[in-house]
Amino acid sequence: MALPRFFCPIPLQINTIITLPPEVAHHAGRSLRLKEGTRIILFNGLGGEYHGTLLFNQGTAQADLDFFDSQNRGITGNITLVQALASGDKMDWIIEKAVEMGVSHLIPIKAERSVLQLSGTRLEKRQQHWQAIIQSASEQSGRNILMTLSPLQTLKQFFQSTEHANYLLADPEGDISLTHYLNQHHNSLNNIYFFIGPEGGWSPKETEEIVKHGATRVRFGDSILRTETAGIALSSAAASVLNWR
Repeated sequence: MALPRFFCPIPLQINTIITLPPEVAHHAGRSLRLKEGTRIILFNGLGGEYHGTLLFNQGTAQADLDFFDSQNRGITGNITLVQALASGDKMDWIIEKAVEMGVSHLIPIKAERSVLQLSGTRLEKRQQHWQAIIQSASEQSGRNILMTLSPLQTLKQFFQSTEHANYLLADPEGDISLTHYLNQHHNSLNNIYFFIGPEGGWSPKETEEIVKHGATRVRFGDSILRTETAGIALSSAAASVLNWR
């Protein structure tokens, strides 16, 4: 049975007894009802994981850390999802599954056809919510290095802040299949950017801008994938074809 894992954003070191942050203590003691002496795993997102024993000292939850495992599970290459903002709880699902697939970085884009519009306090709360999903999905999937989440931005802002890379635009009418492209560039790829449009797709203006910055339009099979499916499917396929797993 897998040991309970907790994201613990504080300095961790073996041969020490640490006091668990309130949210971790509540999760372990109240939600999971773990008993003193239970073996647990802590990770702080910086790499590796710390094994230890759960303690309760006068009601304070602590961990006696006695072993460090440097293993970082996940894919060996870097995949970035440039994901147009999706409506409802679709972004939650995309972020959760991106973590599970080993995506390194997710950049939410305010697209012209994005149904969901976020700004101000509402945007701030949503970003915090997404970050919590990343932490929870990392606990579940065994990832020790958190997926990076960028602030919501426009395509223009993205291209102003990012140097040209291996840009791939998901397009059912693309010039080349994803598999063919990956096989052609198998030996030179160590990072990929997938551009995934919203429910209504990228606008013609946005598509033109993405292609203008050097993106290759790639198709993936004969089906038209939903926005919440496309990035996950392409990321998983790329990691497999490139032997990044």
